[in-house]
Amino acid sequence: MSDLALKTKAVHDTTAEKIEVLTFEIGGETFALEAAIVREILDLMPEAIVPGSRPFVNAVINFRGKVIPLADIRVAMGMPMTATTIDSRIVVVELDLDGTPSLVGLRADRVNEVTSLSKAGGEPPPRVGLKWPPQFIECLIHREGTFVIFPDLEAIFASKGHTRQQA
Repeated sequence: MSDLALKTKAVHDTTAEKIEVLTFEIGGETFALEAAIVREILDLMPEAIVPGSRPFVNAVINFRGKVIPLADIRVAMGMPMTATTIDSRIVVVELDLDGTPSLVGLRADRVNEVTSLSKAGGEPPPRVGLKWPPQFIECLIHREGTFVIFPDLEAIFASKGHTRQQA
């Protein structure tokens, strides 16, 4: 095969661009995270409210003997609080916070599925017209007549004062 044919095939071969993601809902919107960072999906469990903490991370849970902070993306996105339901879950992810791998629980209204999406086909959020802060969105992917939102967890945690800014 010629070099041009190989390059053309690579451009049109979208299977290489697909990543496995976990999709979940918050406030009626569909979000996705790379499945590689997801450690567990938990039913709701007893949580301890941390006095004096900010609403974004205001509680901790005991996960297999470890204290895990519980974050609520809806607070960062400026979405209204909602009551938990039978479908509510905690998605435990491993993030690199301040250069240290850290487990964090994320509240979700519903966990949908693990699926493949092409992040390469995603678009940056528009700077106007969104109801979410665009700096907290890595990209939007159009799927089945709706958008899947990839939150930028590093930006969210950094802006909420939960990681140190690099100088």
